Amino acid sequence: MSATRRTLLGAALGGAASAAVGLPAAAPAHAASWQLKWSPSASRDGLGAFETVEDDRADSHPAGQPHIRAIGDNWRFDMHTVDRDTSTDRQRQEVTGLRTSGSSYLRWTEGQTWRITYSMYIPASLKATTTFTHIMQMKQPGTGTSPIVVQSLRRVNGRQTIELKLAVDDILVGRTDLDPLHDRWTDVDFQIKVGNGSAGSVRWILKTGSTTVVDATRTGVDTFLADRVRPKWGIYRSLGDTSGSLQDTHLLLTGLRGYQLA
Repeated sequence: MSATRRTLLGAALGGAASAAVGLPAAAPAHAASWQLKWSPSASRDGLGAFETVEDDRADSHPAGQPHIRAIGDNWRFDMHTVDRDTSTDRQRQEVTGLRTSGSSYLRWTEGQTWRITYSMYIPASLKATTTFTHIMQMKQPGTGTSPIVVQSLRRVNGRQTIELKLAVDDILVGRTDLDPLHDRWTDVDFQIKVGNGSAGSVRWILKTGSTTVVDATRTGVDTFLADRVRPKWGIYRSLGDTSGSLQDTHLLLTGLRGYQLA
């Protein structure tokens, strides 16, 4: 048999021919999977886990500083009623980004898919308000840029809720009661495909213990403005609340992890 005919016969028989002569079959294509890219520790990395720290940017309350710090395995964000942001109608104590070394941080760009998991402790003193109280945001870096996604504590018809919204088009992704989540640890699983126009998607999961309290997904949505998307955590709230819910409070985060779909 000629070499050409042997080649054609081998191609026709495929895996069966390989198995018959004891050769390994072709390996299957790898399925997409989450690759761990960021796993900071509050006790080890402190505030060095983040790209930037926005602690009392206006220096409005020196006696309360630092408002953001690492305590044991937790990152703590303190907010006092006297705190003011550089825009004096609001308050902000936030961190941004996912730092991987002293000079490097992760960049979320168009077409990529990312996942953030962590646990948060919301005390009863951190209440939902009639205006905005954000405890996580996805934003384009830069002064004056609008939020893309917000996880917020909002009063709806007098009821305290926690919600996820796509701020660009004011699309509600999911909402659940806040009261059952007060004074306990809640696990957050947030996933985003960074896409312009209708190319983006998000999934938002909240769990307490083994109970899933919300699992909501939106596809075909806009999750990109320009440059890149950068996460933010902390307390960012308006002073325009009309429910009397603003008081000294704090937020705890732990177990932050960042994954990229690869």
